[in-house]
Amino acid sequence: MLLSEVLHEDVIKVNLEAEDRFEAITELIDVLIEAHEVPMSYRSHLIEVVAGHERAMSHGMEFGIAIPHGASDRISDMIGALGISRKGIPFNCLDGKPARIIILLITPKDNYPGHVRTLAGIAHLMENADFREKLIHVQNAASALKLISDAEQEFAKGTRK
Repeated sequence: MLLSEVLHEDVIKVNLEAEDRFEAITELIDVLIEAHEVPMSYRSHLIEVVAGHERAMSHGMEFGIAIPHGASDRISDMIGALGISRKGIPFNCLDGKPARIIILLITPKDNYPGHVRTLAGIAHLMENADFREKLIHVQNAASALKLISDAEQEFAKGTRK
């Protein structure tokens, strides 16, 4: 599944306020609740699923990217949220830098292959320094979603050559 298929404007927050990785996870789960992706009654479960996975192993990557994720038996389709932090959030990233782009993913427990394909697509997008820089500086959710969608379409064109 492409990142642009998981995201929509209501699950993108361009001014993430969190001060640490666990606050970021909670803030993005709250974004999912506000967007009616999941009911409020799932909040503590989803926080524990993702934060528990994060405690076991940090999902801070390199280049200011973090992809906290987890699997739940309470959802039937992959859901996600994107947060952009202007100042950066300590996320135990591999390169020691703070995360500025945080992509939260929650997948159904029985969809491991779909989860892996989505992570691979995200990794490919985030390899591009120009793309990352543009994403960090978008002004609104619509611009972020368009940037992601356009980049995915360009990649798809390139793979068909």
